[in-house]
Amino acid sequence: MPEVIMNGPEGRLEGRYVHSKKENAPIALLLHPHPQHGGTMNNKVVYSMFQNFVNRGFSTLRFNFRGVGRSQGVFDRGEGELSDAASALDWLQTYNPNAPYCWVGGFSFGAWIGMQLLMRRPEITGFISIAPPANMFDFTFLAPCPASGIMVHGDSDDVVPPDSVKKLVDKLSAQKGIVIDHVVVKNANHYFTKHLEDVNKAVTGYLNKSLPESEQLPEAQK
Repeated sequence: MPEVIMNGPEGRLEGRYVHSKKENAPIALLLHPHPQHGGTMNNKVVYSMFQNFVNRGFSTLRFNFRGVGRSQGVFDRGEGELSDAASALDWLQTYNPNAPYCWVGGFSFGAWIGMQLLMRRPEITGFISIAPPANMFDFTFLAPCPASGIMVHGDSDDVVPPDSVKKLVDKLSAQKGIVIDHVVVKNANHYFTKHLEDVNKAVTGYLNKSLPESEQLPEAQK
């Protein structure tokens, strides 16, 4: 899988990128968990989402936030990481200037950054938030939420209580024109240990429902 190096706000950002063989393909950006708690672009949940979009023919990018892997800089409490994500999206759009639409996906801390990016970039038309840390970070900026999407979390998550995610889903769902699919994975913890396939099933089902026929996954890949 091709390694890419992008210019970020604090220097080099390390990423992995697959360019679609389709002409004028859509694009997707995937964001990893908290840098100070072992989060990297190679996280299994992030990689699973990445492959899901690659298999649909998206030009797809995942990358390490500042201070992770070979990415330069130091952790910046989310502010700098949002700037990193914006720079990564800029890079993605430079190589895909005619992309018809864009999706963003994030896991835990990455879900929080992804939702902030969604607010700032109107070209993002859909989102995937896996275990959004609704109890740890402020999500009130989603007023209103500009796009529909899916939120997935485990009912045995002891890092982000399921009730906090449900409250966020209910709040967003009350907004006019916004539909939030909410999937609760039974017996899954925050890291979806032994439940990665359940997450992939939820994401696959949602994308197959939400995307044009040309971006559907064949039955064998579901």
